[in-house]
Amino acid sequence: MARIFITGSSTGIGLKTGELLVAQGHAVVLHARNPARAEDTRRALPKAEAVVLGDLASMTETRSLAEQVNKLGRFDAVIHNAGIGPQEGNAKTREGISNVFAVNVIAPYILTALITKPDRLVYLSSSMHRSASANMDDLTWSKRTWSGAQAYSESKLYNVMIAFGIARRWPAVLSNAVDPGWVATRMGGASAPSSLEEGSETQAWLAVSNDAKARVTGKYFNHMNTSSLNPDASKRELQDKLLAECERLSGVKLPA
Repeated sequence: MARIFITGSSTGIGLKTGELLVAQGHAVVLHARNPARAEDTRRALPKAEAVVLGDLASMTETRSLAEQVNKLGRFDAVIHNAGIGPQEGNAKTREGISNVFAVNVIAPYILTALITKPDRLVYLSSSMHRSASANMDDLTWSKRTWSGAQAYSESKLYNVMIAFGIARRWPAVLSNAVDPGWVATRMGGASAPSSLEEGSETQAWLAVSNDAKARVTGKYFNHMNTSSLNPDASKRELQDKLLAECERLSGVKLPA
C-alpha cells in the first residue's frame, strides 16, 4: 500500500484520482481550499485518510499546507493536480502575482520544495502547453496585455518544465508530467469528450504502479503513454531559470 497526497482534490479530476487510488487499497490524503469544501470532500470520499486545507493563491497558506502534510508523515507520491483555468481573468494575489501563475506554478513549486521528498512526483499539465512559449521576462503577466488562454497555456508549460527540472535535480525521485486530456469537469465543460475516469487514470498509475512504463522520470504522458511536447519544456537553461524565478518570487529554496 502506498500513501499519496493530491492537491486540488475536493472535486473533479483530483477527487476522482483519490477515489481510484482508495479503491486500489492505497492511503490518500486530499486537499481543499477552505473548511466548507473540506467538509464536502470528506463526505465525497469518507475513506480518505485526511483532508488538509490551504488556498494555493496565497503563498502563506501554501507554506502552511506543506506543514500540515509533513505532520502527517512521509508520502510515497505527491500529485500536483490543483489548477485554475483561463476563465479566471487577470486577478492578482495578495502578493501581486496573477492568480493563474500563483496557483498553477508557484504553489506546486513551494509544495515540492517544502514537502518531505516522496518517491514520485506527478504534475498535471495540458495539451495547451504546446501552444505556449516560455516568457522568462514576464512570468507573472505584469508587462503584457492579459490573455487568459495564453496565461493558462504558459502555466501548463511551466508545470512540465518543473517536472523535468526536478527529475534532473533529484534523480532518486520519479518526476513526470501528465496531460489528462479534455475532461468533463467544471473547467473542461460538460461537452468535453473524456470522462473523469479517463482523465484520472494516468496520474494514479504513475503514482503507484510498478509497471516499468510507469517507473520512469522526466517524461510527459497522455493516457498512460508518453506524448509529444513543447520543445521549450526540455531546455535545461529554461528549466533552471524558471526554478530560480520561482525561488525568487516565493522566497522558498529548493533543496539540493
